[in-house]
Amino acid sequence: MANLRSILSLGPVMPVIVIDDANDAVPLANALLEGGINTIEVTLRTSAALKAMSEIAQSCPDMVIGAGTVLDGEHARQALDAGAVFAVSPGATQSLIDECQDVGLDLLPGASTASEAMSLCAQGFDTLKFFPAVPAGGAPFLKSLASPLPQITFCPTGGITQQTASDFLALDNVMCVGGSWLATRQDIANKDFAKITERAIAASQL
Repeated sequence: MANLRSILSLGPVMPVIVIDDANDAVPLANALLEGGINTIEVTLRTSAALKAMSEIAQSCPDMVIGAGTVLDGEHARQALDAGAVFAVSPGATQSLIDECQDVGLDLLPGASTASEAMSLCAQGFDTLKFFPAVPAGGAPFLKSLASPLPQITFCPTGGITQQTASDFLALDNVMCVGGSWLATRQDIANKDFAKITERAIAASQL
């Protein structure tokens, strides 16, 4: 878990990326790096995701790559082979936890209730993804968990914007937030990398 905490402490916002064309991966990563962002969660929601991770790993050594939407052991193995150093899941199953441990891939498991957080904490996870952050109760919900579960740190993701990110980042039990607004699918398709750098600069200063 210490490695995960060090990764999440690299910046206040971790971009959550859906990428359709692996050729856009390196220009995207460079745009984020130029803006001061050096972590990225590439979601396994498209056929280009694994190739995109591989391209970033080979060409942008300063970018720390996470694989998002990891649902099973096969995803974990493929992500590790592609250059990911951690996995992010929307929830957590025992088989996913076991298989990530088997392949040696750090897992940021998702939780949206106090019971799920307690269950994961009992298995040694003190760093969790809170997902879907806004629909599941937002910053007020996370604030209410700080006293009974002070040992757990969260990375809330889902529905957070540039305008609302600071509400989460102000909480003692939030290390960073996940955000898709930095580089939207449309921005990437339009190759609007200058806009992505602008957003990254603003996000890194939150």
